[in-house]
Amino acid sequence: MRRRRFLKGSLRARKHGRQKIWLAQWWEDGSRRTKILGRYSDISKSEAEMMLSQIVQPLNKGAGKSQVPLFTFKHYVENKFLPVCRRMWKESTRTTSESNIIRYLLPAFQKQRLEAITREQMQTFLEEISGDLSASVVGHLRWHLNAIFKMAQSDGIVSHNPAGALYIPECKPSPTKRVMSLHQVRTALGVLDLRPRVIFRLAIFSGLRPGEIFAIRLGKIGDTSITVDQRVYEGKLDSPKGRKGKDTTRVVGLTPTTASEIELWRSFLQNREADAYLFPSETLVTPLRPDNLWKREIQPRLEVVGLGWVNFQVLRRTNASLSRKANVDDKVSADQRGHGLGVSMNVYAISDLEQKVEAVTKLEAEVTRPESVDFQRLELPEIESLEGSGKKTE
Repeated sequence: MRRRRFLKGSLRARKHGRQKIWLAQWWEDGSRRTKILGRYSDISKSEAEMMLSQIVQPLNKGAGKSQVPLFTFKHYVENKFLPVCRRMWKESTRTTSESNIIRYLLPAFQKQRLEAITREQMQTFLEEISGDLSASVVGHLRWHLNAIFKMAQSDGIVSHNPAGALYIPECKPSPTKRVMSLHQVRTALGVLDLRPRVIFRLAIFSGLRPGEIFAIRLGKIGDTSITVDQRVYEGKLDSPKGRKGKDTTRVVGLTPTTASEIELWRSFLQNREADAYLFPSETLVTPLRPDNLWKREIQPRLEVVGLGWVNFQVLRRTNASLSRKANVDDKVSADQRGHGLGVSMNVYAISDLEQKVEAVTKLEAEVTRPESVDFQRLELPEIESLEGSGKKTE
């Protein structure tokens, strides 16, 4: 049997009437085939080459030579990378990661062939956007580029991963991460009504995320604890934050005062069934949205006492910082908040000035402390030597 030839086809820019177009040609069943791929002004050469590659790919299945498919950056991300990631990412991760990829990466590289993109091009891109974006966003974009080319390498689309050596350039300075003091926490508790005060307590003392607070059902509340097995994000219920497929349910402790105020608030609820929400919306079948309640009931009260800068992120940092200041075990504190020790120490816990002054004072006292001599361990000649040197031996 005669072996089938490997087809590459040809691509040319041609005049078609008054317009310039991309014209693809290839052989099929002994005849020359022709197809107009699109207008020259609308389609880049890389996109046209990718379209031709997809046309001849089925014809080369029986050929003796395997064909490496051609992809533009946009086509690979939209048709290969994102479909795989959507199966791995949780909904909250998908909404943020996918929007950043579509907003920043696709416009920068969309028409280029994947194998033609260089490390220098990507590093220049990161440096150009670093003046307007935080290090966190730039770091995530660097991570996405690395993941895209790593997958493309495993698919045989590119021979190596040019994004592996990318680094995060100097970025836009991040705002100061503020933390509430003990006095500010007491002041806030004093100006809030019952419902917002319970929410504030669950965030400050129990370390719950806002989405976890508003997803609490009455049947999950115990005498001294709450079982956290859901959270609400962008109006949708999801499992608590953590790796997809991993059980992220946890039990958090309640202070006696928080538990008593929860019971008091429960007495005002119309629906007290086990599956009812602790903080229901007006429909009673869906939970309240965290942002809505914060803007309507919490922030206006805090602004009156000069705490308008406080938000749920501040409450979470305050929980971590005040827990360390109160000498709460770091592992227990991290378990309450539902994350690891590294995140607890490096992201949320912030030392205040009082702790820093106490630390340096303790260090100075230890360094400059006069050395004490244990005379019970000294022999008589050594004691006489000390007496002769003028040191006290009392």
